[in-house]
Amino acid sequence: MLIGIPKEVKKDEHRVGLTPAGVSAFNENKHAVMIQKNAGIGSGYSNNDYVKAGATIVKDANDIYSETDMIIKVKEPIPEEYNLIKPGQILFTYFHFASNKNLTIAMLERNITAIAYETVQLDDGSLPLLAPMSEIAGRMAGQLAAHYLNINYGGKGNLIGAVTGVNPANILIIGAGNAGANAAKICSGMGGNTNLFDINLKRLRYLNDIMPDNVNLLYFTEYEFKKALSEADVVIGTIYLPGAKTPKIITREMIKTLQPKTILIDVCVDQGGCSETSHPTTHSKPTFTINEVVHYCVANMPGAFPQTSTIALSNATLKYGLEIANNQLKNIIYGNSPIAKGINMINGKVTCKPVSEAHNLNYYPLKELI
Repeated sequence: MLIGIPKEVKKDEHRVGLTPAGVSAFNENKHAVMIQKNAGIGSGYSNNDYVKAGATIVKDANDIYSETDMIIKVKEPIPEEYNLIKPGQILFTYFHFASNKNLTIAMLERNITAIAYETVQLDDGSLPLLAPMSEIAGRMAGQLAAHYLNINYGGKGNLIGAVTGVNPANILIIGAGNAGANAAKICSGMGGNTNLFDINLKRLRYLNDIMPDNVNLLYFTEYEFKKALSEADVVIGTIYLPGAKTPKIITREMIKTLQPKTILIDVCVDQGGCSETSHPTTHSKPTFTINEVVHYCVANMPGAFPQTSTIALSNATLKYGLEIANNQLKNIIYGNSPIAKGINMINGKVTCKPVSEAHNLNYYPLKELI
């Protein structure tokens, strides 16, 4: 199989879909890799690094899309890439279809096989290709909380961990998954008084055994949540439902109850966001203010740390990319591979139920199409 790695064109995105080590692994499995010139520069990899690993460098993205069998990239295609994609091609990337109907329709019209990193799922329900970026985004959220509390960046001017004789900042985190747990580690590690909400008691019990004393594990009820919300200096949303649009846990009315200069970091904005007031922003212009609440809603947070993110992502995706290249999709589907749940569409038909429900599109079970 010929694998294509285009340069990412989403604004402020510096990651790349495959490291030189990944190129070498595909070569060892008798597959060829074509990568666009300078695609790896932002992640610290030169064109020569890829040539040494066995890749062919091409100048134009059109060559990547027109000649290859499978595209491996980081972020979903944007409109300027839509017409480059050829029918029958496999695209292996983050798609987040449920939050973007235009993208969904465009990919259906291209008649591709779309395999979404974020819905590849193991038998235990875990999401191995979402996990590394969730870990990074969660840790970033903790760093950003400290940064934006600075009065010069819109915050109240209180130090997250305070000092002797002064109360620390109150941090509210919604969702105790990978991103939420990592946000809690960073915030509590800096001394913040951290409230972590979830509806999964089993998960809360587990985290209770490993989190420091300044992390309060709380079962989500609207009463307790609203109380904590009104006292928060920073709110971090990390909710994720596989393949589905994020529920709007924070309403516009709730935003009005927040203290002035509260910071809202919506980690899940790429899946629609957990607040009714959220909309995607970029690293170049990361924040906006509504009702005196500072919103940070960057849709590709890990893109700010491309060297770490690219390696972490490639470490996770390589195994599955090789599985796709080495096998027919029929074998992957009937072999109950985790990749099967990552297949969101095939040949113009939606095969991921949450995506079909999000956009009122017909749903087709995979095994009926293969």
